[in-house]
Amino acid sequence: MIEQVEDTEADTEASAAPPTDDYDSPWKEAIERYFPEFMAFYFPKAAALIDWSKEYVFLDQELRAVMKDAELGKRLVDKLVRVTLLDGTESWIYIHIEVQGKRETKFPERMYVYNYRLYDRYRRPIASLAVLADEEKGWRPEQFVTSALGIENLFRFSVVKLTDYRNQQDDLLASDNPFAVVTAAHLLTQNTRKDEQARYEAKWLLMRMLYRRQWDKQRIIELFGVIDWMMRLPPELEQQLRNEIMIFEEREKMPYVTSFERIGIAKGLQQGLIEGRQEGRQEGRQEGRQEGRQEGRQEGRQEGRQEGRQEGH
Repeated sequence: MIEQVEDTEADTEASAAPPTDDYDSPWKEAIERYFPEFMAFYFPKAAALIDWSKEYVFLDQELRAVMKDAELGKRLVDKLVRVTLLDGTESWIYIHIEVQGKRETKFPERMYVYNYRLYDRYRRPIASLAVLADEEKGWRPEQFVTSALGIENLFRFSVVKLTDYRNQQDDLLASDNPFAVVTAAHLLTQNTRKDEQARYEAKWLLMRMLYRRQWDKQRIIELFGVIDWMMRLPPELEQQLRNEIMIFEEREKMPYVTSFERIGIAKGLQQGLIEGRQEGRQEGRQEGRQEGRQEGRQEGRQEGRQEGRQEGH
């Protein structure tokens, strides 16, 4: 069970907040890498209608053209995908993920606006799907309605809420679908945002689970990156986790993950700065000595000429 950490003033004062959590980038990365699994996990009925033997295409340029015109709220993760259905017809799927975890009253309207703008521009039927990360169990918008003079316009869209999975941690960790891991990581990131030690333990739990899956090396490394990206830790706990993983790899003889890129890059930058300063000081000293010798020679010549003229007079 994924338990929530209560937000209290005492908790806030007792523990400094961890680094800013990055939700949207890991979601974008995961959807692009595992789109069929995304559909199968959250929208299985729609996924069953798609011919996955045919190519699917992300229409980022087409989506950007519509997003430039629609300014009704903050957008974090949006994808437009072209798929082929089992009956041979083409369909476009608009996916929107509200990852900031807050209820937004204009959300149904925004889904409606994006849908009709996409249809208006491209004349394609659009299936609109949404994943919501807010924590209000009773809020599940699935339609937008307008009416005038007794005439009603109804727009429906499909919604999944991550809170539906809050009490299913064991099932999530046992699932073969990578989006079960992404969902667990997102919920645990939310629930541990004011408890660095709990965040560390949750992240280490997910890492160990990844190692024990019978997945290929590349998938494990990719999901490792998503978790590492999403579940930020302060530097000292990141280092502690890295040490734990190295020990685990050696003990289990499973050298899958060497992908602490953020840590490596940070160390590289720090080392580069140190070496740069040292080289700068050394070069500065050398240049200073050379300039000093040159200035000394020039001053010596000038003083010598001046003294020689004075003595000649």
